Amino acid sequence: MSVLRTILKSLRENKKPTLYSLVFILGEVFLEVLIPFITAGMVNDINAGAGVSDILPKGLLMVLAALASLAFGTLAGTYSAKASAGLARNLRYDVFSKIQDFSFANIDKFSTSSLVTRTTTDITNVQNSYMMMIRTAVRSPVMMIFAVAMGFILGGRLALTFVIVIPVLAFGLIMIARKAMPAFVAVFRKYDRLNGSVEENVRAMRVVKGFAREEYETKKFSAASEDIRKDFTKAERIVAMNAPLMSLCMYFNMLFILFVGSKLIISSMGVSINVGQITAMITYGVQVLMSLMMISMIYVMLTMSLESMKRLAEVLNEVPTIKDKADAVTEVADGSIDFTDVHFKYSEKAEREALYDIDLHIDSGMTVGILGGTGSSKSTLVQLIPRLYDVTSGTVKVGRLDVREYDLQSLRDAVAVVLQKNVIFSGTISDNLRWGNENATQEQIEEACRLAQADDFIRSFEKGYDTKIEQGGTNVSGGQKQRLCIARALLKKPKILILDDSTSAVDMKTDALIRKGFKEYIPDTTKIIIAQRVASVMDADMIVIMDGGRIAASGTHDELLVSSDIYREIYEQQTKGGEE
Repeated sequence: MSVLRTILKSLRENKKPTLYSLVFILGEVFLEVLIPFITAGMVNDINAGAGVSDILPKGLLMVLAALASLAFGTLAGTYSAKASAGLARNLRYDVFSKIQDFSFANIDKFSTSSLVTRTTTDITNVQNSYMMMIRTAVRSPVMMIFAVAMGFILGGRLALTFVIVIPVLAFGLIMIARKAMPAFVAVFRKYDRLNGSVEENVRAMRVVKGFAREEYETKKFSAASEDIRKDFTKAERIVAMNAPLMSLCMYFNMLFILFVGSKLIISSMGVSINVGQITAMITYGVQVLMSLMMISMIYVMLTMSLESMKRLAEVLNEVPTIKDKADAVTEVADGSIDFTDVHFKYSEKAEREALYDIDLHIDSGMTVGILGGTGSSKSTLVQLIPRLYDVTSGTVKVGRLDVREYDLQSLRDAVAVVLQKNVIFSGTISDNLRWGNENATQEQIEEACRLAQADDFIRSFEKGYDTKIEQGGTNVSGGQKQRLCIARALLKKPKILILDDSTSAVDMKTDALIRKGFKEYIPDTTKIIIAQRVASVMDADMIVIMDGGRIAASGTHDELLVSSDIYREIYEQQTKGGEE
């Protein structure tokens, strides 16, 4: 029920269409149950020798009832479709909005492929099940109740067939649904893995082709797809037992009514029961059995969608680990940064800390280089500055104030981060750059691009800044993509600029020009440069050496050559012992 309440919060403006659908369904069912009653009267009249003029009023009444039932059914279908589609739209919006509020820790909890499956397949399942709930799940039980009631009113002892058939069919359908349920539930987790495989393959298509691994990837995908096919086949094979069970009960019902009814007609000379009642009972029997079969299908569908609802509720009920305080500070004083006794691990269950014993002071306007081997937690360190993660213990201060005191948007507007994995969105170059500042003028855009050494290659394109960037930035090189991302960050006019190995794809000369531009044009901005090349940080005001999640050493280039074995080893490996 808690899961259902969470999902139904997204119903909002679709409550009225839901209510209208329920009202029209009740009208449709009432008229459908009334038609066999009218038909029975007509049959009895004909059997008694009535002419066309005598049965015409009942015939017209039956036609009107059928047309009205059709109209009610159409309106019920229209409103149920509107309500279910509206719920799906609101769910997509709510889930997507919730994901935007997630911290990196929240996102780490759900895989990317799982979030994609939840916002597509799972929401579609909920949409279909909601339509079934407000239409079929209401229609079938009401139809069964009405039909059984009319059967006992009209058929007398013949209605005893329902006492036999309903429990047998109900028990069989419940057993079928229970057997099929685990297979349907298992499919969703496999969908996550399948979507993950597709996403990974598409993103890494150049690597796949570079290593001629297309056949391997195809086989891997086929295996995942085949696994899903097997589960669905197993479930559908079980559900397919509905049809023969339904047929068995239906034919038993017809035989019982015809056999017992015929004997009663003959023995009572048509006094206790007549031909019209038998025809009506056969119709009511079919309605009851069809209702039961639909209820079993609803059970299977709701079982499938319940798993989808749980997965969506997990996202909607997830509490962001990072949120604004009620009285959050909205102004960042300057670009100074202080790490005091900082410890950090990615989750409470993690066995080891990614960072520990971090004490570091950076004055506003300084240029700081960070070096270290793979896995030394260089990126983790800088992600604490814009509060992409929160420290496990200790404090991180920006502008002499704990980052947890700031309004998140204000803090992140003051800190520009160019991450290791550069992301360029589809659209023009200008559109991409304005992510840094949507109100930036063309002059500001061009200045940022000159600073990032991107202006020349942009102007080499036929359409210049209006050049269309394809999805994922596939029509620009790695180095061009990095420079565009740097320009985009500069347009924020940040107090702190973090480059996380963001010049690795550019040549040494361009790298040097970018750093020179930073020094001349943004002297008051604190610049943190994570790099693999010593040359990229040699002229920094301070160089920090990371090793195994701690600061192994810090100082200027000359100081570290004397005091740090790690720095000296890196320097000698890259320069072969000669600074020249």
